[in-house]
Amino acid sequence: MNITFLGTGTSQGVPVIGCNCEVCRSLDFRDKRLRTSLHIEDQGTSIVIDTGPDFRMQMLHNSIHRLDAVVYTHEHKDHTAGLDDIRPFNFKQQTDIPLFGTTQVLNQIKSEFAYIFAKNKYPGIPRVMMHEVSNLPFDVMGITFTPIQVMHHKLPVFGFRIGDFTYITDANYISPEEIEKVKGTKTLVLNALQIKPHISHFTLEEALAFIEEINPESAYLTHISHKLGLHQKVQTNLPENVAMAFDGLQICT
Repeated sequence: MNITFLGTGTSQGVPVIGCNCEVCRSLDFRDKRLRTSLHIEDQGTSIVIDTGPDFRMQMLHNSIHRLDAVVYTHEHKDHTAGLDDIRPFNFKQQTDIPLFGTTQVLNQIKSEFAYIFAKNKYPGIPRVMMHEVSNLPFDVMGITFTPIQVMHHKLPVFGFRIGDFTYITDANYISPEEIEKVKGTKTLVLNALQIKPHISHFTLEEALAFIEEINPESAYLTHISHKLGLHQKVQTNLPENVAMAFDGLQICT
């Protein structure tokens, strides 16, 4: 299974509009972060987790020419706003694109993209098939996704385990029951927003503590803000099995 980090930034992206900090001024390409999203390719099947505002550029930058399904972690705009740009895949593949999400996520999509679901549809709008998921494992084009419910302040958010790979974003608390689903993971992706405490995201210290508890072979940090620091400086102080993810990074699991 080939994994591509399409975006590794928080809701404002990096650089942040109007900011003059050293991270936002950095010339290191690894400090340029689009909104968080992931591409999974397995035996020709192409799946994206979350279609944020940068979805179009992420598809172009990573030369993704096919999309078989979209899986959503939650309904926040930095994870859903780019849905309209699935249209070229509709045209090219001549098919509706399946969307997988909780009832709350799908209802939010129906509200924000009401024109997709209008009785009298405008020609050329996105064509989708809605698939409601719960906390039980579900199948996406032959690939099993096991949901891991985490808390994003007071909002339940899904992380996903796929075989020995686990992806968790927008979390600041994971219950003992859900942690059990993560144990045994060989490759773990986890959000680490910044150094200082935050109301809805793990800090770097909290993320590293969770990684130490799970003890995967390798771990990658994502959903990173400019407040975490320069990629190169942060990476220097990380444990041997932990890396800062960056946009365009590809790994194989």
